[in-house]
Amino acid sequence: MIFDTHAHYDDEQFDQDREELLGSMNAGGVGLIVDAASTIRSWDEIVKLTERYDFIYGSVGVHPDEVGSLDEESFQRMRELLDREKIVAVGEIGLDYYWDKENHDLQKKWFVRQLELAREKALPVMIHSREAAADTMEIMKTYAAGMNAVIHCYSYSAEMAREYVKMGYYIGVGGVVTFKNAKKLKQVVEEIPLEAIVLETDCPYLAPVPYRGKRNCSLYLPYVAEEIARLKGITCEAVIRQTEENARKLYRIN
Repeated sequence: MIFDTHAHYDDEQFDQDREELLGSMNAGGVGLIVDAASTIRSWDEIVKLTERYDFIYGSVGVHPDEVGSLDEESFQRMRELLDREKIVAVGEIGLDYYWDKENHDLQKKWFVRQLELAREKALPVMIHSREAAADTMEIMKTYAAGMNAVIHCYSYSAEMAREYVKMGYYIGVGGVVTFKNAKKLKQVVEEIPLEAIVLETDCPYLAPVPYRGKRNCSLYLPYVAEEIARLKGITCEAVIRQTEENARKLYRIN
């Protein structure tokens, strides 16, 4: 079964048909989904989704664009929510110098605090990094050595991907790999072992070809698996089987 390691079904873009869409996942070959937090506001919605659907797990964390809303009170609430059985990761956390919505030092401060909390709770982390390659790598080497992590929506070089894989981390690959101009990501997929790749949508964003520009969902992940299979010279079934095994290891879901 397909394991979508990073989705946002709490997003308002799913308000009209969320129940119907999630009800069709099993028939569409999707067995497990981790719904990733990005804002403090998203936490309660994610907890509700994990309670309602057996196949949905969740994460709790704050995206770098939103860290201005974090304070000690909300951080304490995060600590408590991470004790819930179906909250399986801290994320998505990291650095974003592309949108530059928050001061870089503030982003780094809360990135490190959330990494330390994940270590305290012995949980994996979902890393968001955009236009912040060097700072992300430095922080991961300093504060996340030996931890379980996925570099979500990977967008950097194959050389850096190999470095992350050496550190024991997974590389999240989604719809972008199907884009004609995604040469860097295609090279990454070719050069790193399949054992280091997990499938993700980041839905409702980044739908694969032939749905590029439309709302994304987990049912489109076969297109991603097919492109990985093509690049690796293996079967789509082999990609789905191995990436599910990788994701279960990452999130410790038996």
